Amino acid sequence: MDPAFAIALWALLFLGSHLLISSRAVRPLLIARFGDVNYSGIYSVVALATFIPLVLAFSYHKHSGAMLWNLRDVAVVRWLAWLLMLAALIIFVASFITPNPGSMGAQAGRKDSSVARGVLKISRHPGFVAFSMFGLAHILMNGFAGDVIFFASFPALSIIGGMHQDGRKEVQLGAAYKKLEDSTSFFPGLALIQGRQHWTSADTPWTAIAIGLALTALIVWLHPTIFGGNPMGM
Repeated sequence: MDPAFAIALWALLFLGSHLLISSRAVRPLLIARFGDVNYSGIYSVVALATFIPLVLAFSYHKHSGAMLWNLRDVAVVRWLAWLLMLAALIIFVASFITPNPGSMGAQAGRKDSSVARGVLKISRHPGFVAFSMFGLAHILMNGFAGDVIFFASFPALSIIGGMHQDGRKEVQLGAAYKKLEDSTSFFPGLALIQGRQHWTSADTPWTAIAIGLALTALIVWLHPTIFGGNPMGM
C-alpha cells in the first residue's frame, strides 16, 4: 500500500469513527444502551484503536508522498510556526484552567456557564484551537503529502468536533450555552475584534503563559533528539 494512502486511510478512519460515535444520532443510542461511563470507555477505545495506527503509519512513513511545498528555509515561516506552537501550548494549558462549560473537564450545570472568562474570551473551544494551531504549525514545516494529511487531521477534527459539541451542548445546556455562543467565538480572537468580548487584566492566564513558555523551551531542546533534524525546521 502506498505510504501516503495508508496515512490518509487511517486519518479518515480516525476522523470518521470519532465523529460518528460523538454524533447526535449515535451518541444518545450508545449512552442509552451502555450508560455514560461505558460510553466514555467505548469512545476512548475506538479513538485509540484508530489514532495509534495513524501515528504508527506516519512515524514509519514520514515525508512520504509528493512534495507540495518546502518552506523550511524561509525564516519568517519558521518563526511563525514556532509562534503558533507557543500560542498552542499556552492556550492548551489555559483550556484546563478555564475549560468550555460543555467539555468533560467542566461542571456542565454550573450557574455561570453562560459567562465567558479568561481564555474563553479568545475562543470558547480553547482545546480545539490549540490542536488546530499545532497541526497548522507542522503543516507549514512539513510539505510532503503524507505529512500534510497527518497534521491536517488535527485542525479537521478540532473544527468539526467543535461544531458537533456546540450542537450537543445547545440541547443539553439550553439557553445558558446559547448565550455563551452569542458572546464568544470559535475562531480565536473574533469575539474580541467584534466587540462581543472585552479583555481585562484579570483574564490574562499568567500560569498558562509560564507553563507554555517552559514547554516550548523544552520542546526546542528535545526536538532534535526525539524527532531528529533542526528544531527550527520541526
